[in-house]
Amino acid sequence: MKFRPCIDLHDGTVKQIVGSTLSGNGEGLTTNFASEHPSSYYARMYKHDGLDGGHVIMLGAGNEEAALAALQSYPGGLQIGGGITGENAGYWLDAGAGAIIVTSYVFKDGQIYEERLQSLADLVGRDKLVIDLSCRKKDDSYYVVTDRWQKFTSVKISRESLEYFSRYCCEFLIHAADVEGKCAGIDDQLVADLASWSPIETTYAGGVKNLADLYKVKELGLGRLDVTIGSALDIFGGKGIKYTEAVAFNRLQD
Repeated sequence: MKFRPCIDLHDGTVKQIVGSTLSGNGEGLTTNFASEHPSSYYARMYKHDGLDGGHVIMLGAGNEEAALAALQSYPGGLQIGGGITGENAGYWLDAGAGAIIVTSYVFKDGQIYEERLQSLADLVGRDKLVIDLSCRKKDDSYYVVTDRWQKFTSVKISRESLEYFSRYCCEFLIHAADVEGKCAGIDDQLVADLASWSPIETTYAGGVKNLADLYKVKELGLGRLDVTIGSALDIFGGKGIKYTEAVAFNRLQD
């Protein structure tokens, strides 16, 4: 298990927002933090501290320049997601992404678009593809959500669905969208389910509020899940956990 860093981009700025408030028109958006530093500042920090496999997420349009700056500051050390398609996947890998992250592109009308999934895996290779299966709870089950986490698909997070998607990718990135950005604690049940069901490397995101939560993910996740932290980190204006504590946590796992 390890801590994975992140760089969330909105309107070209590094931000931490409450994911469930995202919408196409920007109305009702809750922003926890907007940085005065460029994306490259964080990328260089992560490179210096030996943190690999972090996520650069473009939340909407207007983030391409900032995303490129991050990737070029840490070639091969960061993954890129947000608006990735079969048409631009190669561009982002050539620009320095260690892997591409996809969600909406492989779903259509709430269903799995298997032809796109297969063609993308064929195009970039399974070892360069991460599938984002971020989810929200409905009727005591977790369902994959797309389109800024606003649209429920018919795909339920289960042992069977994770086994299916694992044929095409090397990792999962899964945000607990209901708690993401709120710094109010992790989704215990989702963490336990992912640890039990996922056959490949998986990063959990959502709700981590302090160092104790980091160890809680380790315990409930049976040491099998990586974790990313956003709004609670002091480098993003948070008061729950210091970035240096997260880096030290990683070194203790080695």
